[in-house]
Amino acid sequence: MNKVNTATTLAFALSTALAASGPAMADSHEGKKGEMEKCFGVALAGQNDCAAGPGTTCAGTSNHDYQGNSWKLVPAGTCLETDSPTSPTGKGQLNAFEEVKA
Repeated sequence: MNKVNTATTLAFALSTALAASGPAMADSHEGKKGEMEKCFGVALAGQNDCAAGPGTTCAGTSNHDYQGNSWKLVPAGTCLETDSPTSPTGKGQLNAFEEVKA
């Protein structure tokens, strides 16, 4: 390969890599390196990620929306900003909680 082709190929590869990483870099809620956290009270019925409390076995077994003892994995740092009408604070929680009437 000559110098012109090598430089063109390198420039194309670099621009493609930057374009592909742009959206991920722009999302400030993603947390460090895609870290996730358990967020209680934000899953809809049957859409929890696991450990939905008494009477349930694992993923997809929560029996009602925003169940206080079921959790969903969310990007780190976003749980306490996520709406949860059954939470005492109105937002998701990092620990299971006693539900309030929605």
